[in-house]
Amino acid sequence: MTEIRLHNTRTRRKEVFTPIDRENVRMYVCGPTVYDRAHLGNARPVVVFDVLFRLLRKVYGAGHVTYVRNFTDVDDKINNRAKETGRAIGEITEETIGWFLDDMHALGALDPDEMPRATGYIPQMIAMIEELIAKGHAYAADGHVLFDVKSYPAYGKLSGRSLEDMIAGARVEVAPYKRDPMDFVLWKPSTPDLPGWDSPWGRGRPGWHIECSAMSYALLGASFDIHGGGNDLMFPHHENEVAQSCCAHPEGSFARYWLHNEMLQVEGKKMSKSLGNFFTVHELLEQGIPGEVIRFVFLSTHYRKPMDWTAEKAEQAKATLKQWRSITNSANAGGSVHEKLETILADDLNTPGAIAELRKIAKGILSRQRDEVSQDEIDDFAASAQLLGLLEDNATMGAWVFDGRVEELAAKSVLDPIAEHLVALRQAAMQTKDFSDVDALKSALLEAGVEVRMSKAGVELSPKPGFDAAKLEGLL
Repeated sequence: MTEIRLHNTRTRRKEVFTPIDRENVRMYVCGPTVYDRAHLGNARPVVVFDVLFRLLRKVYGAGHVTYVRNFTDVDDKINNRAKETGRAIGEITEETIGWFLDDMHALGALDPDEMPRATGYIPQMIAMIEELIAKGHAYAADGHVLFDVKSYPAYGKLSGRSLEDMIAGARVEVAPYKRDPMDFVLWKPSTPDLPGWDSPWGRGRPGWHIECSAMSYALLGASFDIHGGGNDLMFPHHENEVAQSCCAHPEGSFARYWLHNEMLQVEGKKMSKSLGNFFTVHELLEQGIPGEVIRFVFLSTHYRKPMDWTAEKAEQAKATLKQWRSITNSANAGGSVHEKLETILADDLNTPGAIAELRKIAKGILSRQRDEVSQDEIDDFAASAQLLGLLEDNATMGAWVFDGRVEELAAKSVLDPIAEHLVALRQAAMQTKDFSDVDALKSALLEAGVEVRMSKAGVELSPKPGFDAAKLEGLL
């Protein structure tokens, strides 16, 4: 079994990953607040943890991994958007969740096993808050319930921040009902125009942090293996999750391994609407940048390093992927992942190293004549790339190579019988020495945008960019 090593934010070192239960490896990743389109920075953790999900499934088996990523569908940003637009909150969140999933599918992200919505776990949040109050870790005041930070001595260990840094980083609200400036809200009152639920402390709604603690406990238990997210969530969100979860359920350890991805820049600058370099994933897709290209650019930088999105990187990625897809046009499912590539990836998700290994393998294949490359080599190359979520054989990820026309992904099944016919024509021509039919068919294929390779091993037909399936009609 491949040994996975992960940099654990909690211990600040790389550790061998040892799951609590090899039969059920559990991972929780903080998802989006659903009030608007996902921007490019929102997509980075989705892609990073999608690769980890794929690796865990490869090592432990697809049926032995549980991946949870939530949707925050109760939040003041959503409330404000509803006021601005006059639309119903449920309508906004439902639409935004659909947008998010469509955009992430375009980047090749698999759906997690569970995608809970905060509003579906309000009773569990209330129960956890009651537990915290009963154990002396929270208190009610003026319709609010707050977590008593001083009641948890380990507060701050995850982020490694001093008290002064934490106060500054949390932008703490000074309020008369707080015992300490660092205490954070678990429950707050709602006015009649805001979403609210009945509770022992009056009609109100949850604070931001409690939702992830309640949902992870309900779906993964008091102890689970991995918690992930962007490093902007490390404090205060993840720090608060640890405190309230460990205090509510001291029998557990909450998350054992913490992974945080670094932030994203655009052309060397922080992404900002004021700088004109703020992009949503949808905008890039609409501009004709394929989701697979976006994914490749993301994975070309290690997740723990800042990533710089540039137009040049996108063009380079597009050229590389087109070249690689020329190899995998004839790939079959069931190939084996290269052991060296898997080992590289298992070293703290070293995606740049894995891509470098794919380049090496591709170079070796492309340096030889097609008839010198075995089908196993092609299948294994495809399987290795697919561990990274690249070169997947589906309409979402592959259509862009054929100018975005999804129906042309069926080219392989269209071309196979023509290839067999060409083989038969050539065999007959070898006997009659009349190659006119062979040449006519080859010319028609070239006109349709099909690359024709003929060798002693047989005939191989591959669609090229600009391939026109309509021109193949009547060739058989």
